[in-house]
Amino acid sequence: MEAPFPGNGNDFDQDAPYRMYHGEKIPGFPQHPHRGFETITATIEGIIDHADSMGNAGRYGQGDLQWMTAGKGIVHGEMFPLVNVDKPNHAKFFQIWLNLPRAKKMVDPSFAMFWAHEIPKFSSKDGKASVTSWFGDYFVRDEFGKSGADANACDAAFDQYGASTKKNLPPLDSWAADPENDVAVLHISLKPGGKLVLPKSKKEGVNRSLYLVEGYDNGVLIGKEKITQKVVLDMDSSQDVKLYLPESSNGSCEFLLLQGKPIDEPVAQHGPFVMNTYEEISQAFKDYRRTQFGGWPWPKEEMVFPQDKGRFALLSGKETTPNI
Repeated sequence: MEAPFPGNGNDFDQDAPYRMYHGEKIPGFPQHPHRGFETITATIEGIIDHADSMGNAGRYGQGDLQWMTAGKGIVHGEMFPLVNVDKPNHAKFFQIWLNLPRAKKMVDPSFAMFWAHEIPKFSSKDGKASVTSWFGDYFVRDEFGKSGADANACDAAFDQYGASTKKNLPPLDSWAADPENDVAVLHISLKPGGKLVLPKSKKEGVNRSLYLVEGYDNGVLIGKEKITQKVVLDMDSSQDVKLYLPESSNGSCEFLLLQGKPIDEPVAQHGPFVMNTYEEISQAFKDYRRTQFGGWPWPKEEMVFPQDKGRFALLSGKETTPNI
């Protein structure tokens, strides 16, 4: 299947019935470069096709998560294949850009795939509150680092409110790889009448942002404040906060929580590059023009895999699929 018209790179209107972004025949973002940071692409519904200059590739979605380290430079494409002929091909996901510290900005690029069934999920006993822990030591029964009373308290809480599994492990060069940085990426959903206590951060000096992204029309209580619009809140991470969606609400609400200790270095960002200085940004453009970050090994700039191919990850020549 192909789309009826090419994208012009400007159709980002979320109210439009159809968006192509930069794709010519398939919606998406054909090959483009990155340097100096990581992308965490966390899917909720729909399918994404990935291909990159390392020869790696994947088709993922429906709750899967891809964690890509751009490091010293990678070229990749992100396309939204039209796999369904009998229904719309909607895609719903978050892509978070996670900065790399100066010492790690020029590491080798890589990516990791976490299939949906591997990602920790928490559900309250009444089923009205749920958390998908895309990353972090929150709402996760971690089989490591728990002992004595802490282990008993953790087990009791999960026996009461819902099972989960140990957290995902990020790439070794990631800022998130050090537990002292207390990085967390959580997707929180509340049904009418649902409530959840967002625990304080495990470390001091943590920046925490809470995005209310859907289901706010009738008001959502964050602490004692009623919020009635899409908003991002800078939270005091040293305090527990109660989230509550009133019973009278027409539907569910969704939050995205991002947190971590600041890297505390200068940030220079331009287009697809995130460095510490604008001189380094200029050098990134020069390097890309000179080397193409290894070149593009795929036959098409907007690489899309066969319509009937299932979810997979191709990493260093080895293909894997969800092992359910």
